[in-house]
Amino acid sequence: MSLLQYIKDKRFFLLLYIILMLFVSLMMMINDSWIEAAPNLLYTHLVGLFLVSLYITIGYYYRRSFYLELYELTETKKEDFFAAIPKAQNNEQALYINLIKILDDNYSKQLRELMVERQDHQDFIMSWIHEVKLPIAASSLLMENSRGKSVGFLVDKFEDELNKIDNYVEQALYYSRIDSFSKDYFITDISLDQIVKNSVKKYAKLFITKRIRFQMDEIRQFVQSDSKWLAFIVDQITANALKYTYEEGEISFVFEEDRSEKRLLIQDTGIGIKQGDLHRVFEKGFTGSNGRIHMKSTGMGLYLARQMALKLGHELSIQSEEGINTRVTIHFPKMRTYYQF
Repeated sequence: MSLLQYIKDKRFFLLLYIILMLFVSLMMMINDSWIEAAPNLLYTHLVGLFLVSLYITIGYYYRRSFYLELYELTETKKEDFFAAIPKAQNNEQALYINLIKILDDNYSKQLRELMVERQDHQDFIMSWIHEVKLPIAASSLLMENSRGKSVGFLVDKFEDELNKIDNYVEQALYYSRIDSFSKDYFITDISLDQIVKNSVKKYAKLFITKRIRFQMDEIRQFVQSDSKWLAFIVDQITANALKYTYEEGEISFVFEEDRSEKRLLIQDTGIGIKQGDLHRVFEKGFTGSNGRIHMKSTGMGLYLARQMALKLGHELSIQSEEGINTRVTIHFPKMRTYYQF
């Protein structure tokens, strides 16, 4: 910082000094004649100018060390920026340094969150690529070993693999749109009966192939939600139930209601979840011991379902007994709260 710049920063102080000196000069001229007041005026102005110059000079060299260190810091662009900031010389500088510290902390926090999000996104993409390659590889093997197999058999198998790819693509699509959710939903009265039937119809072939029984009470109930996003939530829960339910098992859909909320219960007679894993099943990328054993889970289905439910003002809960059953409940509060992100 040059002396001229420092003087420019002190312009209001200098303006105040000039006004005060003019006032003092005027008072002295009123009391005495011009000739008698002239020596005193000259003496007063010279002393005042000397004191102000001394103040400006001392102040400049006192502040100069701080500004030089700050300038050097901006030029060198050190990584540990905040630790290298010079010590404050007055309260104003201390306030600015404190503000920089707050901004640095916020920036570091956001950067860490972005890095974690980026790593999660990369992990999901890698896992998704691995999963989607499996049905593609299976389709290639079907073509290579198609000799002697009927057209109907091949079409049936290709359809299974295409459905798997379609489910993975749909999951990736919803994952990519989760941050822009607030721009793409419409709350209205939704028929739970229709949502459940559409989901079962979507996975009808898997129900039939694994000979899993479908049990549903007559659900002539409406809830306030978005049909597309609620359908995705129910699809993810249903697909998860089918994945971990034994052959000839059962998946049931039950509706409950009380004064505070409506509930849709989706229960399967599958392998269940270990109690140690139960509190983590809604975490991003968590597959648990079941996911590792079956090697068919990206750990994103229930995470996405939970995130969508929260954004719609719903809630998901889960109960399970290992080796017996798992029950996922979608809660629809009657006094709804809308969440926009």
